[in-house]
Amino acid sequence: MAERTKYILDEADLPTQWYNVISDLPEPPPPPLHPGTREPVGPADLAPLFPQALIEQEVTTERYVDIPEEVLEVYRLWRPSPLFRARRLEKALGTPARIYYKYEGVSPVGSHKPNTAVPQAFYNAQEGVTRLTTETGAGQWGSALAFACAQFGLECEVWQVRASYDQKPYRKLMMETFGATVHPSPSELTESGRAILKQHPDSTGSLGIAISEAVEQAAQDPDTRYALGSVLNHVLLHQTIIGEEALRQFQLAGDTPDLLVGCTGGGSNFGGLAFPFLREKLAGRMDPVIRAVEPAACPSLTRGRYAYDFGDTAGLTPLLKMHTLGHDFIPDPIHAGGLRYHGMSPLISHIHELGLIEAIAIGQQECFSAGVRFARSEGIIPAPEPTHALAACIQEALRCKETGEEKVILTALCGHAHLDLPAYGAYLAGDMVDNELSDAVLAQSLATLP
Repeated sequence: MAERTKYILDEADLPTQWYNVISDLPEPPPPPLHPGTREPVGPADLAPLFPQALIEQEVTTERYVDIPEEVLEVYRLWRPSPLFRARRLEKALGTPARIYYKYEGVSPVGSHKPNTAVPQAFYNAQEGVTRLTTETGAGQWGSALAFACAQFGLECEVWQVRASYDQKPYRKLMMETFGATVHPSPSELTESGRAILKQHPDSTGSLGIAISEAVEQAAQDPDTRYALGSVLNHVLLHQTIIGEEALRQFQLAGDTPDLLVGCTGGGSNFGGLAFPFLREKLAGRMDPVIRAVEPAACPSLTRGRYAYDFGDTAGLTPLLKMHTLGHDFIPDPIHAGGLRYHGMSPLISHIHELGLIEAIAIGQQECFSAGVRFARSEGIIPAPEPTHALAACIQEALRCKETGEEKVILTALCGHAHLDLPAYGAYLAGDMVDNELSDAVLAQSLATLP
């Protein structure tokens, strides 16, 4: 069998700036609106939820933002992360395509999420905040924020979507080991949660509901702020360290990607890899196709409406212009819990509307088939979320096998599945089903748009 090839940067090559793609877009994205006045939100509207530094990063038009040394110090625990050439997968597929993956599973929690959790905890601690609240789906983000809070001496309280809370008990234990308090969502601890449980006592929850609970708690305490693991501009900004490293590693490999593929739920992993390459594409230095891949059961980019909507179920957040399935949408409890969000990042939605990226949706059985295929060749069991990107990579690699095209494919393997093995158990036992979103359910959900 062919050997896997690894491209590693020295610690001295760790990027010291995040990249802001807004500075290079042909037109800026629409602003968030205040849910009451429907006017663009200002810094004062966001102050109850976020520290000033993150508010400034949310609205900045500067091309680069310096990474604080305190953040770099924590990043160095695992960064730079490796880029692999998947030669063993290529051989197993019999494809002339060259497949690369940027592996974020080397982080302390096994995913890309600490890339933004660490700076968010740092900026909050710097402003005197003592506690952060958040939501989490599969638990990757909650684990990352719990880890980050431990680095800067903050308390952490997490509302985990009930479906994932039940499916992934070891994620809860990881969060608690790092010092967090974890609640299933919807819960009886908030007005938002109680309202949902009154209507749906057996609710499996959603990220929108969990966001409502975490935001409600943060807004009631002046020493508490809210932290979001995806969707917003500052979150995607922090994740661009992935793509900046990958660009340098492709120079080491002497190669250039023709296709870049990433899974999308809220958009942070995808944007983190794609945005630096999009900068190079807009500047005419390379021309990759950039493809977002989402679950067929929660297809915001491919079937959602581009409209202003709440980021949460209870309507506590600003209105965001994004591809949305409706803030009342409750996705089926698929195993890729990190992709069960009703909306897509406003920035990625805007870039999709500009025609700079494309999007497809894939069912979870095909995704887990790709995950098993990848694990048996490359030796890493991918988290359920990036199996979507791997499925799209394999589709493309097999097309290259038919045409003989030597295409270069890059994807972000944003985490491993060591704590998600029950999902693979369901697939291997033949108990997994594909949940197709019906037109009737989608129409009903979209009817609630503000």
